[in-house]
Formats: sequence, structure tokens, C-alpha cells
Amino acid sequence: MIDSNGYRPNVGIIIVNKHGKLFWGKRIQQDAWQFPQGGIRDYETPQQAAFRELKEEVGLNPSDVRVLAKTQDWLHYDLPRHLIRQNSHPVCIGQKQIWFLLGLEAEETAIDLSVHPSPEFEDWVWVDYWLPVQQVVSFKQSVYQQALSELEPALNAFWITR
Repeated sequence: MIDSNGYRPNVGIIIVNKHGKLFWGKRIQQDAWQFPQGGIRDYETPQQAAFRELKEEVGLNPSDVRVLAKTQDWLHYDLPRHLIRQNSHPVCIGQKQIWFLLGLEAEETAIDLSVHPSPEFEDWVWVDYWLPVQQVVSFKQSVYQQALSELEPALNAFWITR
């Protein structure tokens, strides 16, 4: 599903552990790291898509996390020209994303990258909150900065209630 502006609706997922570290996944067979993310299907709400992607990519169930916050509006990024598939119709020029900040309630041993037959990630680590902005592929840096900035107050509130 591509919108009339050429953006694919998508969700981004930021998982935070009880120490304030973020899940950072290494894409399978690539030297690239990112947060879990994925497309929203026609019949799904953004939260339903986030929970589906959470299970497919990280092996966690909705009961393993707590929704701490989500971005108020879509955050957009454009694909570099060489990644745009010009022969597809409609042409997708980038992603528009709703981002979710999820607090991990389960033990980290519940994380299982091999649940889906075609895994997205082959490894993962816990990282400091702002590290992903510098490490993600350059065309996603701005949207990572926006998402982390908008969701940071919810993270701070999460620690006060723990």
C-alpha cells in the first residue's frame, strides 16, 4: 500500500529495557543496524501492525511489552534515488512511520530473532538512547532523531513510575 504522495505506511518500534537501553538489531547478512519496523497492512491499525512486527522480527508478544508512547503524527523519510524501484507501480519514494516506544516487561530471554521463516535480524544488542541516530543508515537519521526526541519524555515518565 503506497499513499498518493508515494510513501508506504509503516511502523517503527523502539524497545527499552529496565536499564534504559534500547534494542538495536543487526539486519541479516548486512552490515546495517536498525530498530524493528515494518509495513502496515490495509486492515491494520498502526498498533496492530507494531505488535505483528514485534512478534515477526523480535519474537515478543504484546504481553511481553508495555506501550509507553507513540508519535503523534507520521514521520517521513525519503529513499535514496538508487533504492527507488522505478518499475513498480505505484512508485514508493519512502516511508511514513508511526513510532512506538515499548517498555520490555518480559525477561530479555523472550527475545527470539528466529520466530519468522525469513528473519530480519541476525544479532542484537542493548545500546544507549541516542546511539542509533549516529549508527543508522544516513537517510533514516532524521526520522530517528525526530522519533527519539518526541518519545523521550515518555521514557523519563516510565522511570519515575518504576
